[in-house]
Amino acid sequence: MALDGYTDQTLPRQARAAELLDAETETRLARAWRDNRDEAALHRLITAYMRLAISVAAKFRRYGAPMNDLTQEAALGLMKAAEKFDPDRGVRFSTYAVWWIRASVQDYVLRNWSLVRTGSTAGQKSLFFNLSRLKAQFTREAAAEGRSLSQAQLTAKVAEELGVSPGDVAMMEGRLGGMDMSLNAPQTSDSDGREWIDLLEDEAPGAEAQVSERHDGAQVRAWLGRALGVLSERERFIVAARRLSDEPRTLESLGCELHLSKERIRQLESGAYAKMKRALAGQAGELALFLA
Repeated sequence: MALDGYTDQTLPRQARAAELLDAETETRLARAWRDNRDEAALHRLITAYMRLAISVAAKFRRYGAPMNDLTQEAALGLMKAAEKFDPDRGVRFSTYAVWWIRASVQDYVLRNWSLVRTGSTAGQKSLFFNLSRLKAQFTREAAAEGRSLSQAQLTAKVAEELGVSPGDVAMMEGRLGGMDMSLNAPQTSDSDGREWIDLLEDEAPGAEAQVSERHDGAQVRAWLGRALGVLSERERFIVAARRLSDEPRTLESLGCELHLSKERIRQLESGAYAKMKRALAGQAGELALFLA
Protein backbone atom coordinates (compact mmCIF):
# COMPACT_ATOMS: atom_id res chain seq x y z
CA MET A 1 0.00 0.00 0.00
CA ALA A 2 1.11 3.57 -0.65
CA LEU A 3 1.02 4.51 3.05
CA ASP A 4 2.82 1.45 4.45
CA GLY A 5 5.53 2.43 6.91
CA TYR A 6 3.95 5.73 7.90
CA THR A 7 2.86 6.50 11.46
CA ASP A 8 0.81 9.35 12.85
CA GLN A 9 4.03 11.11 13.87
CA THR A 10 6.10 10.54 10.71
CA LEU A 11 3.36 11.28 8.18
CA PRO A 12 3.36 15.11 8.51
CA ARG A 13 7.16 15.24 8.71
CA GLN A 14 7.70 13.13 5.61
CA ALA A 15 4.97 15.06 3.78
CA ARG A 16 6.79 18.34 4.39
CA ALA A 17 10.02 16.81 3.06
CA ALA A 18 8.44 15.27 -0.04
CA GLU A 19 9.38 16.37 -3.53
CA LEU A 20 7.36 18.77 -5.63
CA LEU A 21 6.28 17.15 -8.88
CA ASP A 22 6.16 18.98 -12.16
CA ALA A 23 3.31 18.30 -14.57
CA GLU A 24 5.35 15.95 -16.75
CA THR A 25 6.56 13.77 -13.87
CA GLU A 26 3.11 13.70 -12.33
CA THR A 27 1.56 12.49 -15.58
CA ARG A 28 4.23 9.83 -16.01
CA LEU A 29 3.70 8.46 -12.48
CA ALA A 30 -0.09 8.48 -12.87
CA ARG A 31 0.15 6.54 -16.14
CA ALA A 32 2.57 4.02 -14.61
CA TRP A 33 0.05 3.30 -11.85
CA ARG A 34 -2.98 3.27 -14.14
CA ASP A 35 -1.49 1.12 -16.87
CA ASN A 36 1.03 -1.07 -15.05
CA ARG A 37 -0.14 -0.94 -11.40
CA ASP A 38 3.34 0.30 -10.47
CA GLU A 39 3.16 0.65 -6.68
CA ALA A 40 6.42 2.57 -6.53
CA ALA A 41 4.92 5.21 -8.83
CA LEU A 42 1.75 5.32 -6.71
CA HIS A 43 3.80 5.72 -3.52
CA ARG A 44 5.76 8.60 -5.01
CA LEU A 45 2.60 10.31 -6.27
CA ILE A 46 0.80 9.96 -2.94
CA THR A 47 3.81 11.10 -0.94
CA ALA A 48 4.24 14.20 -3.07
CA TYR A 49 0.68 15.35 -2.38
CA MET A 50 0.35 14.35 1.28
CA ARG A 51 1.02 17.97 2.26
CA LEU A 52 -2.12 18.88 0.32
CA ALA A 53 -4.10 16.20 2.17
CA ILE A 54 -2.84 17.41 5.56
CA SER A 55 -3.64 21.01 4.66
CA VAL A 56 -7.25 20.10 3.81
CA ALA A 57 -7.60 17.96 6.95
CA ALA A 58 -6.39 20.81 9.17
CA LYS A 59 -9.36 22.95 8.11
CA PHE A 60 -11.72 20.51 9.84
CA ARG A 61 -10.07 20.48 13.28
CA ARG A 62 -12.72 22.85 14.65
CA TYR A 63 -15.25 20.01 14.51
CA GLY A 64 -13.48 18.24 17.37
CA ALA A 65 -12.01 15.25 15.56
CA PRO A 66 -8.38 14.26 16.32
CA MET A 67 -5.95 15.63 13.77
CA ASN A 68 -4.34 12.20 13.33
CA ASP A 69 -7.70 10.69 12.35
CA LEU A 70 -8.44 13.56 9.98
CA THR A 71 -5.04 13.10 8.36
CA GLN A 72 -5.61 9.38 7.85
CA GLU A 73 -9.01 10.05 6.27
CA ALA A 74 -7.46 12.67 4.02
CA ALA A 75 -4.81 10.13 2.98
CA LEU A 76 -7.55 7.64 2.10
CA GLY A 77 -9.24 10.28 -0.04
CA LEU A 78 -5.93 10.96 -1.75
CA MET A 79 -5.54 7.27 -2.56
CA LYS A 80 -9.07 7.13 -3.99
CA ALA A 81 -8.19 10.09 -6.18
CA ALA A 82 -5.04 8.35 -7.40
CA GLU A 83 -7.08 5.23 -8.22
CA LYS A 84 -9.60 7.16 -10.33
CA PHE A 85 -7.36 9.85 -11.84
CA ASP A 86 -7.07 9.94 -15.64
CA PRO A 87 -3.81 11.72 -16.59
CA ASP A 88 -4.90 11.99 -20.22
CA ARG A 89 -7.57 14.59 -19.45
CA GLY A 90 -5.01 17.36 -19.05
CA VAL A 91 -5.92 18.21 -15.44
CA ARG A 92 -3.33 18.47 -12.67
CA PHE A 93 -3.61 15.75 -10.05
CA SER A 94 -3.84 18.25 -7.19
CA THR A 95 -6.91 19.89 -8.76
CA TYR A 96 -8.62 16.51 -9.07
CA ALA A 97 -7.48 15.10 -5.73
CA VAL A 98 -8.60 17.98 -3.52
CA TRP A 99 -12.25 17.11 -4.12
CA TRP A 100 -11.75 13.49 -3.06
CA ILE A 101 -9.72 14.51 -0.02
CA ARG A 102 -12.34 16.99 1.16
CA ALA A 103 -15.18 14.51 0.57
CA SER A 104 -13.41 11.79 2.57
CA VAL A 105 -12.72 14.10 5.52
CA GLN A 106 -16.25 15.52 5.47
CA ASP A 107 -17.77 12.03 5.56
CA TYR A 108 -15.57 11.15 8.53
CA VAL A 109 -16.58 14.31 10.42
CA LEU A 110 -20.28 13.68 9.79
CA ARG A 111 -20.02 10.04 10.90
CA ASN A 112 -18.28 10.90 14.15
CA TRP A 113 -19.68 14.31 15.11
CA SER A 114 -22.83 12.86 16.66
CA LEU A 115 -24.45 9.53 17.46
CA VAL A 116 -27.43 10.77 15.46
CA ARG A 117 -26.84 10.85 11.71
CA THR A 118 -26.61 14.54 10.80
CA GLY A 119 -25.95 14.93 7.09
CA SER A 120 -27.59 12.26 4.95
CA THR A 121 -28.35 14.49 1.94
CA ALA A 122 -26.27 16.93 -0.08
CA GLY A 123 -28.28 19.86 1.29
CA GLN A 124 -27.77 18.77 4.90
CA LYS A 125 -24.03 18.32 4.35
CA SER A 126 -23.80 21.78 2.84
CA LEU A 127 -25.67 23.23 5.80
CA PHE A 128 -23.50 21.42 8.33
CA PHE A 129 -20.25 22.79 6.93
CA ASN A 130 -21.42 26.26 5.81
CA LEU A 131 -24.20 27.39 8.18
CA SER A 132 -22.05 29.20 10.74
CA ARG A 133 -19.84 30.82 8.10
CA LEU A 134 -22.77 32.13 6.07
CA LYS A 135 -24.60 33.47 9.12
CA ALA A 136 -21.48 35.35 10.19
CA GLN A 137 -20.92 36.64 6.63
CA PHE A 138 -24.48 37.94 6.23
CA THR A 139 -24.41 39.51 9.68
CA ARG A 140 -21.17 41.38 8.86
CA GLU A 141 -22.50 42.57 5.51
CA ALA A 142 -25.69 43.88 7.11
CA ALA A 143 -23.73 45.61 9.89
CA ALA A 144 -21.48 47.30 7.31
CA GLU A 145 -24.62 48.75 5.72
CA GLY A 146 -25.98 49.89 9.08
CA ARG A 147 -28.69 47.22 9.15
CA SER A 148 -29.48 44.28 11.39
CA LEU A 149 -31.03 41.01 10.31
CA SER A 150 -33.71 39.18 12.26
CA GLN A 151 -33.39 35.46 12.79
CA ALA A 152 -36.06 34.83 10.16
CA GLN A 153 -34.27 37.03 7.61
CA LEU A 154 -30.94 35.35 8.34
CA THR A 155 -32.50 31.91 7.94
CA ALA A 156 -34.10 32.92 4.64
CA LYS A 157 -30.80 34.25 3.24
CA VAL A 158 -28.91 31.09 4.21
CA ALA A 159 -31.63 28.91 2.69
CA GLU A 160 -31.53 30.89 -0.56
CA GLU A 161 -27.73 30.77 -0.72
CA LEU A 162 -27.52 27.00 -0.25
CA GLY A 163 -30.69 26.08 -2.14
CA VAL A 164 -32.46 24.47 0.82
CA SER A 165 -35.68 25.19 2.67
CA PRO A 166 -35.84 27.48 5.75
CA GLY A 167 -37.08 24.44 7.68
CA ASP A 168 -33.87 22.57 6.88
CA VAL A 169 -31.85 25.56 8.11
CA ALA A 170 -33.80 25.69 11.38
CA MET A 171 -33.40 21.94 11.89
CA MET A 172 -29.63 22.11 11.36
CA GLU A 173 -29.34 25.05 13.76
CA GLY A 174 -31.05 22.95 16.39
CA ARG A 175 -28.74 19.99 15.73
CA LEU A 176 -25.61 22.12 15.87
CA GLY A 177 -26.81 23.98 18.95
CA GLY A 178 -27.22 20.90 21.14
CA MET A 179 -24.97 18.02 22.01
CA ASP A 180 -25.88 14.36 22.41
CA MET A 181 -27.08 13.34 25.85
CA SER A 182 -27.53 9.87 27.22
CA LEU A 183 -31.01 9.00 28.45
CA ASN A 184 -29.30 7.31 31.38
CA ALA A 185 -27.66 10.57 32.47
CA PRO A 186 -28.93 11.78 35.89
CA GLN A 187 -31.15 14.86 35.94
CA THR A 188 -29.29 16.25 38.94
CA SER A 189 -25.88 15.83 40.50
CA ASP A 190 -27.34 13.66 43.27
CA SER A 191 -26.19 10.07 43.05
CA ASP A 192 -29.74 8.82 43.65
CA GLY A 193 -31.38 11.28 41.25
CA ARG A 194 -33.72 10.20 38.49
CA GLU A 195 -32.44 9.57 34.99
CA TRP A 196 -33.81 11.36 31.95
CA ILE A 197 -35.23 8.10 30.66
CA ASP A 198 -37.63 8.14 33.62
CA LEU A 199 -39.45 11.08 31.97
CA LEU A 200 -40.36 9.07 28.87
CA GLU A 201 -44.02 8.15 28.75
CA ASP A 202 -44.78 4.45 28.72
CA GLU A 203 -46.90 3.85 25.63
CA ALA A 204 -48.09 0.46 26.86
CA PRO A 205 -51.72 0.39 28.07
CA GLY A 206 -52.18 0.91 31.79
CA ALA A 207 -53.57 -1.62 34.23
CA GLU A 208 -57.10 -0.19 34.01
CA ALA A 209 -57.08 -0.34 30.21
CA GLN A 210 -55.75 -3.91 30.25
CA VAL A 211 -58.46 -5.08 32.67
CA SER A 212 -61.15 -3.31 30.66
CA GLU A 213 -59.87 -4.81 27.42
CA ARG A 214 -59.84 -8.33 28.85
CA HIS A 215 -63.36 -7.90 30.25
CA ASP A 216 -64.75 -6.45 27.02
CA GLY A 217 -62.98 -9.07 24.94
CA ALA A 218 -64.45 -11.87 27.00
CA GLN A 219 -67.92 -10.32 26.68
CA VAL A 220 -67.63 -9.95 22.90
CA ARG A 221 -66.43 -13.54 22.55
CA ALA A 222 -69.42 -14.73 24.56
CA TRP A 223 -71.82 -12.74 22.38
CA LEU A 224 -70.16 -14.02 19.22
CA GLY A 225 -70.41 -17.61 20.43
CA ARG A 226 -74.09 -17.15 21.18
CA ALA A 227 -74.71 -15.68 17.72
CA LEU A 228 -72.83 -18.46 15.94
CA GLY A 229 -74.84 -21.03 17.87
CA VAL A 230 -78.02 -20.24 15.93
CA LEU A 231 -76.41 -20.96 12.55
CA SER A 232 -76.31 -24.18 10.63
CA GLU A 233 -73.03 -25.98 10.17
CA ARG A 234 -72.70 -24.70 6.60
CA GLU A 235 -73.48 -21.10 7.63
CA ARG A 236 -70.92 -21.23 10.46
CA PHE A 237 -68.33 -22.53 7.98
CA ILE A 238 -69.01 -19.65 5.59
CA VAL A 239 -68.94 -16.97 8.32
CA ALA A 240 -65.71 -18.37 9.79
CA ALA A 241 -64.04 -18.50 6.39
CA ARG A 242 -65.17 -14.99 5.44
CA ARG A 243 -64.80 -13.05 8.70
CA LEU A 244 -62.88 -15.09 11.30
CA SER A 245 -59.87 -16.12 9.24
CA ASP A 246 -56.54 -14.29 8.99
CA GLU A 247 -56.81 -14.72 5.23
CA PRO A 248 -60.52 -14.37 4.31
CA ARG A 249 -61.77 -16.74 1.63
CA THR A 250 -63.40 -15.47 -1.56
CA LEU A 251 -66.95 -16.26 -2.57
CA GLU A 252 -65.63 -18.12 -5.59
CA SER A 253 -63.29 -20.38 -3.60
CA LEU A 254 -66.05 -21.24 -1.11
CA GLY A 255 -68.44 -21.91 -3.99
CA CYS A 256 -66.00 -24.36 -5.56
CA GLU A 257 -65.52 -26.20 -2.25
CA LEU A 258 -69.26 -26.38 -1.45
CA HIS A 259 -70.33 -26.94 -5.08
CA LEU A 260 -72.43 -23.77 -5.07
CA SER A 261 -72.44 -20.58 -7.11
CA LYS A 262 -70.86 -17.35 -5.84
CA GLU A 263 -74.29 -15.77 -5.67
CA ARG A 264 -75.61 -18.63 -3.51
CA ILE A 265 -72.65 -18.28 -1.13
CA ARG A 266 -73.36 -14.54 -0.86
CA GLN A 267 -77.03 -15.25 -0.05
CA LEU A 268 -76.10 -17.78 2.63
CA GLU A 269 -73.61 -15.30 4.15
CA SER A 270 -76.19 -12.49 4.25
CA GLY A 271 -78.78 -14.80 5.78
CA ALA A 272 -76.32 -15.93 8.44
CA TYR A 273 -75.57 -12.35 9.46
CA ALA A 274 -79.30 -11.60 9.70
CA LYS A 275 -79.80 -14.62 12.02
CA MET A 276 -76.89 -13.49 14.22
CA LYS A 277 -78.32 -9.98 14.55
CA ARG A 278 -81.72 -11.30 15.58
CA ALA A 279 -80.12 -13.66 18.11
CA LEU A 280 -78.27 -10.86 19.79
CA ALA A 281 -81.28 -8.52 19.73
CA GLY A 282 -79.29 -5.36 20.51
CA GLN A 283 -77.21 -6.88 23.31
CA ALA A 284 -73.90 -6.62 21.42
CA GLY A 285 -73.47 -3.25 19.79
CA GLU A 286 -69.71 -3.92 19.57
CA LEU A 287 -70.40 -6.54 16.91
CA ALA A 288 -72.10 -4.08 14.56
CA LEU A 289 -69.00 -3.67 12.37
CA PHE A 290 -68.53 -7.42 12.23
CA LEU A 291 -72.08 -8.01 11.07
CA ALA A 292 -72.30 -4.99 8.76
